[in-house]
Amino acid sequence: MNLLEVKHLKKHYDTHKAVDDVSFDIQQGSIFGLLGPNGAGKTTLLRMITGIFYPDEGQILLNGKKFDPENDAQLIGYMPEERGLYKKMAVGEQTLYLARLKGLSKQEAMRKINYWFDKFEISSWWNKRIDELSKGMQQKVQFIATIMHDPKLLILDEPFSGLDPINSNLIKQEIFNLSQQGTTIIFSTHRMEQVEEICDHIMLMNKGLKILDGSVKQIKQDFKQGLFRIGLGVMPNPAQMATYHFNIVQTHDHAFTVKMNEDSNTNDILMHFIRQDIPVTYFEEILPSINDVFITQVQQTESSTANAPAQQLA
Repeated sequence: MNLLEVKHLKKHYDTHKAVDDVSFDIQQGSIFGLLGPNGAGKTTLLRMITGIFYPDEGQILLNGKKFDPENDAQLIGYMPEERGLYKKMAVGEQTLYLARLKGLSKQEAMRKINYWFDKFEISSWWNKRIDELSKGMQQKVQFIATIMHDPKLLILDEPFSGLDPINSNLIKQEIFNLSQQGTTIIFSTHRMEQVEEICDHIMLMNKGLKILDGSVKQIKQDFKQGLFRIGLGVMPNPAQMATYHFNIVQTHDHAFTVKMNEDSNTNDILMHFIRQDIPVTYFEEILPSINDVFITQVQQTESSTANAPAQQLA
């Protein structure tokens, strides 16, 4: 079941197309990675999904119904990259205030604040002002304020910014927990290693356009280049390496990285060494990282835009 459906969304500023005919679906309980370089249109897209901006064209469906910003905002938790805490307010007072804005009674808000403050070990911060906290500490407060009302859709824009490894792991674990409980999460970041570790599905944007959209596993398969690393018990001589099934890309200590030819298969590579009594100690496919895919696709988009006829760019 899709919690969120975005259909042909457009947002233009004069001649600049911030979001240009973007469509995608997000299944309930999934962690969806929204990727793109600076200026790709990610923030504008997120602000339309949250109701901060209205689209020029297109439609947003939330829970199968047309998104109504005034009434559906309570179903969304949004933590923007630009933090929105009041620096002169005390941590406890501010968290309570934000919870009440999201419709929680004072009693319910206090119960949840105490639960999350205990869990994140920040109860002692209650009377501290926000501007007395480090960036990472402020991040933890903002995360709690974003999730206290149990949103169905949670949007996190660079949620690990300013966090040390221990607190990053704490937030990451809570993201997994919320997903398992049915919360749908949009995770926007520039850190590709986090995308591979956290997300089920990703979408890449550039220049307002959707460049690719799919599961992390499928995208890595779609962009693989036929590379393999093979470990050997003894290193063969050059004559023993001669074959039309693969080309050597790199030589390692008792191993090679090879590129398989299009008309060959993995059995052909393995049999080449087995027939020559060369022990194979390991054999693994090298899949591209999401970072590799990201760089390749963004560069291709930049190149296509640069080579487009002038009338298409007007």
